[in-house]
Amino acid sequence: MRLIFLLGLMGLCQGQHRMHAVGVTTKDWVVGRPLLPGGLFVKSDSGGWENRGHRHPYLMGLAWLAGEPGVVYLAGGNGVIRVGPEGPWHILTGHDVTELRDITAGADGSLIFGHTAGLRVSKDRGATWREISGGLHRKYVNAVRADRTKAGRIVAGTEEGLFVSEDGGAGWKPAGAAGFMVMHVQQSPHAGEVWLAVTEKGGLFRSEDGGRNFENAGNVGVGRNLYDIAFDATNARRIAVCGWGPGVQVSEDGGKTWEARNVGLPRADVWSVAFDPDHAGRLYAGVHEEALFVSDDAGRTWREDGLKGSIVYRMFAVPAGGGR
Repeated sequence: MRLIFLLGLMGLCQGQHRMHAVGVTTKDWVVGRPLLPGGLFVKSDSGGWENRGHRHPYLMGLAWLAGEPGVVYLAGGNGVIRVGPEGPWHILTGHDVTELRDITAGADGSLIFGHTAGLRVSKDRGATWREISGGLHRKYVNAVRADRTKAGRIVAGTEEGLFVSEDGGAGWKPAGAAGFMVMHVQQSPHAGEVWLAVTEKGGLFRSEDGGRNFENAGNVGVGRNLYDIAFDATNARRIAVCGWGPGVQVSEDGGKTWEARNVGLPRADVWSVAFDPDHAGRLYAGVHEEALFVSDDAGRTWREDGLKGSIVYRMFAVPAGGGR
């Protein structure tokens, strides 16, 4: 059992975003003992981390919707969870939904989650859900993203590769990375037609046509497991990916070439990376059961930032007002 942390970035008082983390600490934990601190963590204005809400052993994704400041939707082992500024947690799905792997918000205000048995969408902020994985041969959906520039377009990463839907999930077409488990897929904040996906063993895949077709993007991570992607919102040419063994890899030329930036990290086993859109060049990395590390020079030097003993699974930059 591992500690899994997911990071989001939400509304700082002195900036535009605040760091959020969800997960559970398992390093040095043994069966039969109470859970170590886990669940939802929020980074305070003083730079520390505050544990908020309930302790939760399995959280894998985070999304937000326009017009709901302070509200996040979590993909958990027991369903979709709505967490609002008022405090209480509300589970929005039934007992038939477990082991959620990812969640995303569409341009039309929809919420879409992927789990080990398919995909579901809600058009009413989680009040009701509809199955949309009927066109997929294998239902295990590890990653999902809705196109922020085109309502109805969804890219899903499965155990058989990437698939794209142009009609909100009514139909699906293969999009690339056939035969590889897709770990994460992400759309560029600078150019809506550019998408990246990372896989187990297959390396990095890139689309320049809105997620319709992905092609292998070089040798970075091939033969190893890549887990996360980060586009730098302050620099259109800077991208980071990470994985188990490759550690943190950074490109300064839009993905044409890559450089390992692991000097100062305790090990090159990294589950997640994220750029802070409020600080040019600030990059976060979640190192396996070590801590969260931060760099102010795009990974050239690192320092520890807290969450000791963690695996940070995913990070997000969420606008302070909850908008898109």
